[in-house]
Amino acid sequence: MESVLSIVAAIAASLFAFDLWKDYRLRPRPHVAAYGTGMTMFAVATWALFIGVTFSWTGPIYRTFFLFGAVLNIPFLALGSMFLVVGKRSGHVMTVALGAFTAFATTLTLTVPFQRPLPDGGIPHARDMFEAGFGPRLFALIGGAVGVTILTFLALVSLVRFWNKDRSIVWGNALILAGTLSAAWGGTRLALGDTSGFTLSLLIAVTLIWAGYRVAAGRRRMGRDLRA
Repeated sequence: MESVLSIVAAIAASLFAFDLWKDYRLRPRPHVAAYGTGMTMFAVATWALFIGVTFSWTGPIYRTFFLFGAVLNIPFLALGSMFLVVGKRSGHVMTVALGAFTAFATTLTLTVPFQRPLPDGGIPHARDMFEAGFGPRLFALIGGAVGVTILTFLALVSLVRFWNKDRSIVWGNALILAGTLSAAWGGTRLALGDTSGFTLSLLIAVTLIWAGYRVAAGRRRMGRDLRA
């Protein structure tokens, strides 16, 4: 079941990432680039998950899966909403902070030694693979908590700012928040050593986030199509 869910999630995330980068190519905007980066990470992580649970885990595969699926993807999705809801200035400030976070998290996730050998099957518990303290597990918890906090705040901001102007942005951000909460729930449980429901949480997450992006962008895209 994990193998089936993971490949469905990987295909969905890959299609969504392609959709985002196609939008960016047609009309470059920073929030689309941030969403595209986050969803590309999501896609890479789910493909790594599929390889690990279907065939076997190796060190590079597990580190790729953990870095992009539990540490970095949620903060980059939050960056996309920061650009979309608040604006470029706040988005650029967050980009600098996220760059530093990414540098530390990537270095630690790729270099910290495993506590024990990778298992033959299933999803390895991060609690068993990485020590507690200043390391990949801590950065996964920080990335998930900060990303969800930012997205929750931005969902409330969009409710106030856009309810009477463009409710598609409000509902789109609500769906993106719901999807991110699903991903954060799975990532946090993974960091704490519980892998139950993780693959399903990724599939739910990519579905909701994709729907949210389409809802938020749909009305503006329709307007451009009518003017074309």
